[in-house]
Amino acid sequence: MSEDRELFSDLLARWEGKWQAEPTSAHELRAKHTERWVRFRSLPDSKRYPQDEAEYKVILERHNTVLDELFTGQDVCVITTGWSDPGDPAVRSDNAVRLHPSSELWTSSLTDEPDPEYRICMHSYISCIRWQPACLDPLLRSVADDVSAGLIITDTNLDQLYHPYDGGADVILTDSASRDAMRERYSGWLSKHPQGL
Repeated sequence: MSEDRELFSDLLARWEGKWQAEPTSAHELRAKHTERWVRFRSLPDSKRYPQDEAEYKVILERHNTVLDELFTGQDVCVITTGWSDPGDPAVRSDNAVRLHPSSELWTSSLTDEPDPEYRICMHSYISCIRWQPACLDPLLRSVADDVSAGLIITDTNLDQLYHPYDGGADVILTDSASRDAMRERYSGWLSKHPQGL
């Protein structure tokens, strides 16, 4: 366990140096790294939410296809997010613990909301696992249902980030050439929005 804490502490320092953003701010990373970013939609015609098991199957196949391309044979860090009122302890729901077992509290930060009444404390939880297809399906399904949010999956060098959300996934690759190649391979999963959103 102390080995994990040392790894996670080192990862946090590298994260802060590499991404200049809180791990709880996954949604902000695409704007900072547009030259390496691509967004894929989870369902045809940019449909946001699944309505039946056939659509869940499509969503999970798309997530696992890209994740497998990014992380085959690697250990990955799985980062999830929780919230609390300022001053309250970081306590997760039973569902959050079930979906992200063996995770540890990694970092906490207060939102920069100007009105103190609306500030919350955001917590990142982290674990490292060996990537294999379908290993994160329950968590990905929870994200698709907008029950879980703020999920990031990354390699232990933090070179590539995968941030699924309800409706799709933002992917940040190592460089623009890798991004362009992946965007071409999965062009049928892109949004028709002119900015790729």
